[in-house]
Amino acid sequence: MDVKKPIGEVVHFFNNINVAVIKFNRKVAAGTEVHFSGATTDFKQKLDSMQLDHKEIKEVAKGKEVGVKVKDRVRAGDEVYEI
Repeated sequence: MDVKKPIGEVVHFFNNINVAVIKFNRKVAAGTEVHFSGATTDFKQKLDSMQLDHKEIKEVAKGKEVGVKVKDRVRAGDEVYEI
């Protein structure tokens, strides 16, 4: 059985602007297709917009927390998997 490891975890969610703050545990590039998974969260999307310190970035380094525009609600503790 192939057990996937999460590439990141949601640490905060800004409901009014639909932005999740995700702490990544490895390098991830913009455009990566991901799956958000949690107790009540389950959807897939591309990481189209990633920002660090309010600046658009193309890639996030391991251990960094970045803001990501999400199409649906996520919650702190939700895990992020690469598809």
